[in-house]
Formats: sequence, structure tokens, C-alpha cells
Amino acid sequence: MKFAIAVNLERFAPDIPVRTVTDRALELVQMADAAGFDMALAQEHHGIEFVIGPNPFTAMSFWAAHTKRIRLGTAVVVPAFWHPIRLAGEAALFDVMSGGRLELGFGRGAYQHEFDRIGGGVPHLEGGSHLREMLHLVKALWQGDVEHRGKHWSFPAATAAPKPLQQPHPPIWVAARDPETFDWAIKSGAHIMATPLSRPHAEVEALARRFNDTLAANPQVPSLGPRRPRLLMLRRTCVYEDKAGERVAVEAALDYGRRFENLFKNVGTVVNGFPQPITLDAVANRAEYDPDFIRTNLVFGRPDEVVAKLKSYEVLGVDVFAFSASFGLPFDFLRRSLRLFIDEVMPHFRAPKTSAGHAAE
Repeated sequence: MKFAIAVNLERFAPDIPVRTVTDRALELVQMADAAGFDMALAQEHHGIEFVIGPNPFTAMSFWAAHTKRIRLGTAVVVPAFWHPIRLAGEAALFDVMSGGRLELGFGRGAYQHEFDRIGGGVPHLEGGSHLREMLHLVKALWQGDVEHRGKHWSFPAATAAPKPLQQPHPPIWVAARDPETFDWAIKSGAHIMATPLSRPHAEVEALARRFNDTLAANPQVPSLGPRRPRLLMLRRTCVYEDKAGERVAVEAALDYGRRFENLFKNVGTVVNGFPQPITLDAVANRAEYDPDFIRTNLVFGRPDEVVAKLKSYEVLGVDVFAFSASFGLPFDFLRRSLRLFIDEVMPHFRAPKTSAGHAAE
């Protein structure tokens, strides 16, 4: 199992300089790069201070200029907020400028707050229609001229300028949860990004089973050649050393959850870009915010506990575990959590050495 890190540009109060936020995010990505993480992931969000991401390619370009080898991915771009020609060009330009390090992740979009402001008021659940039209268009635009008359976009013959460095195209990922999206994504030659959100570990098992069942039902997967599609699982993660650290992690998760539910359920207010924390009493999934539930089901714990949790992910066939780092932790505490993960968790997942001293494939 390989590792990715998902880093948000998060800002919870107006007195925190944005440059401090960008510098802290870069520091985490640089730590991950030096430690051998496979990918760093940036999000797209609009008008929200705790997930600043008006263009993930901008953040990724900053990271690319200050890292050596880590691959850089979108998790995710939201097609309803883009034009296909622009997205194909921006993604390709980033691939060229990063030396071929792009992993392009697409998703439906999650926050109705954003669709109401930048997506024309389209119900966010209908964002999947934009996703299905966009993915194939981007790949076609990377090959040459395309004339398109579709449901969401129409344009005369056009192509992407430039073309991506990686050929035939950079790896494509789709954020998926339901069986229909899994099936469409695999048939489209995409890898899968999945997240159990704050749900119990049984949700991880269900998503992994859905991935494996979909692969079994699609033995001739197009566009990936001999390589098997990969499953990435994103989960909020925190490694600490004692009960005091546990309290910091759980309290941060609870506070973050009150803001996340505001946006995810579209039930609260956002003031100058800052989502206001809501009461969880009326939230249907209130049990997911019980401290014992958080400790048990998120990837929280001392290093040995986190290793045990991740071994269960590995057994399920998860190819890439994404360390979701950004949920309002004090930065020094977050940096220590990542250091513990690097030093005391990751070594348990390194490939064994062969007799010649090289890692086994």
C-alpha cells in the first residue's frame, strides 16, 4: 500500500495571514515528498476560507516548484465549475511545468453552497452529469481537434493547448461512492478515489468490496493498458502519543465536523467565507460525532494503533491510503502527527527487499 497526503489551505479566523496558510501547507507537502509519499492532493473550493482552493493547479504549481518527486493530484476538480477547453489546457500546462507529475481527479462536487454561487444554482447531486460529459471531452481535447454539442457545453472544433507531457494522458481518477459511478469510472479507464467520510469502518469495507466487485464485472478495462485500476481511500488521520494528544485530535474533529455539516447539508450560514459551526443535535448522523466513535473509526491513535487500522485497509485491497491532514488541528500538533506517521507507521508498509537489495515489485 502506498500513501498520499491531502492538504487543504485552511483558515479558521481572519487574523491568520493567508501566506502563513500557504507556507504551512507547503511544509507538509515537503515533509511528505522527503518521506516517500506517492502523491499530494489539492482540493477545489470557492469562497470558503477553511478549504481555500479557487484553482487547485495554482496550489500544485507552488508545491511542484518546491518538491522533487512527489506526484501532485486534484481531489478533486468539479466539472460544473469549468469549461472543458480551459480545464484540459490548465491541466496539461501543469503536467508540462511539473515534469509530468499530474494525477487528475474529477468529482461531482459536494457543497450546495458553492453550486448556488458558482454553479448556476444546479443541485449538487446533478453534478455527476457534468462529470460524465467532461471526463471524455478532456481526454479527447488532449488528442486533437474536437467539435462538441452536448448537454452542458457546445463549441466548434477546438483542442487543448498545450498537450500534456504524460502520454497518452495523465492518470485519471474519479471520486466515487455509489455503484453506478464506480462502474462508469472503471469503464472509462479511471482509477477510483473513495472516502468513507466520518462513517464507521464498515463503510471502508463496503467501498473496497464495491471496487473489487466492479473490477470483476469489467475484466476488459479500457484506457489503462496492462495496469490494474487503483483504489485510493481518503480518511481523516491523526497520530499522537498519549491521551492529551487524543483529546486535541477528537476536539478538532468535532469542531471541524460542525462546520463541514453546515456546508455538506447546506443547513448553516457562511459569513465572509467562514462557515459557522452548527449544533449537531439535529444532524441525522449525530452518532458519528461521538468521541468514542471518532477514536474508533477514523485513523486516529498511537502509532501502533494506526498501523493496525491501516493493515485492515491493506487487507481489503486499498492501493493508496490518503492521509487527510487538514481538519483544524494546531499546526505544531499536525506537523508532529505527520512526523509520527512517517517515522513510526510508514515503515510497516514498505515493500520487502529482494536478495539483491531492491524493493520487491
